[in-house]
Amino acid sequence: MPPDQPTPPILLLGNVRSGTSMVQGFFEQCPGVVSWFEPRTVWMYADPGRRHDRFTAEDATPRVKAYIRKRFAKQQQVLGGRIMEKTPSNVMRLPYVHAIFPECKLIYIVRDPLAQVSSSEFRARNAINPRHARRRMLETPKSQLHHYVWRALVDHFRKKILRRKHVSVWGVRYEGIYDDLRRLPREVVLAKQWAACSKQMAEDIAALPEGLVYQVRYEDLVADPATHFAAMCAHVGIEPPPEAIEQVRQTADPTRQGKWKRMDPKLIEAILPHVETEMARHGYAPPTDLPDEAEREKLAAAATSFSGPGSTRKGP
Repeated sequence: MPPDQPTPPILLLGNVRSGTSMVQGFFEQCPGVVSWFEPRTVWMYADPGRRHDRFTAEDATPRVKAYIRKRFAKQQQVLGGRIMEKTPSNVMRLPYVHAIFPECKLIYIVRDPLAQVSSSEFRARNAINPRHARRRMLETPKSQLHHYVWRALVDHFRKKILRRKHVSVWGVRYEGIYDDLRRLPREVVLAKQWAACSKQMAEDIAALPEGLVYQVRYEDLVADPATHFAAMCAHVGIEPPPEAIEQVRQTADPTRQGKWKRMDPKLIEAILPHVETEMARHGYAPPTDLPDEAEREKLAAAATSFSGPGSTRKGP
C-alpha cells in the first residue's frame, strides 16, 4: 500500500448513543486494529460551514477525496494499525463516504429510538468535553478553524453563562434541525433526528451495491454479541482471535435497555408520531408497558447516579 494511501479503514456508521463506542471497543481486541476518535472536522472538509450533515457523492470532489484519504493514511502511520472510525454524522453521508473510500465495506448499527432519545437527551446535558474539543481543534485545517471555534464559544456561553440545560445542538444535524430546536422539546428533536438518520440510511443503502453494509440492531447485537462480532469481522476481512470473541461475549451488557422508561408518558406520546414509520422498518413496536411515576423516578435516580461525578461509565 503506498504511504499516502491508507489500508481500507473499518468505518462504523450509527447515530449517537446507538452502541458504536461499544463495537469500536470490540474491534480494539483484534491485533492490528486501532481507533481514531470521530475525526468530524476531517469529514466536514468539503463544506465546514454547512448547517446540516447531509453530504452526497457530488461533495466528494477529487480535492476532498485526496485530502481525507491523506489524513487517514497519516493517522494510520501515527497509530500504527488499521483504523476503526465511528463519526456519527456519517449516517447522513453514506454516498459521500463510499465515494471517498469505495474499497471499504461498512457496518451500521441502529438502536430502538426511545432508548436512543433517552440516552441522547441525558448525554446532551454534559456534551462539552475539553479533551475531545482540543483534539478536534488540532485535527482541523487552520483555514477552517473559525467554523468550529464559534460553535464551541456559543456552547460554552450557553452552559457556563446562561446556565442552559443543553448545548445548542448535539448529534447528527438533519436539514431544519435549528428551526426545530427553537420550537420543539429537545426530546422531540432527537426523535426527528433518529427518524431522519434511519430514513436516509435506508435510501442510501438501497442505492449502493448489495452487500456493502452489514446492518444490525443494537438489541440483537447485545443479545448475541459473539455471533454478530464474528460476522462483522468477516464482513471487513478480519480474523478475530478466540480471546477477542470471548472478551466480546463477556463485555456486552444486555440489561441496559429499559432506561427510556424514565421519560414521562406524555413525552413518549409526543415522540412516537415522529418515529413509528421508521420503527416498523427495523421491527420495533410502540411500547405498551409504560411504568408508573414511582418507577420512573427510580429509573431517573439510577441514571443520575450511574453517570454522576466521579463515574467512569458513559451514561445511559
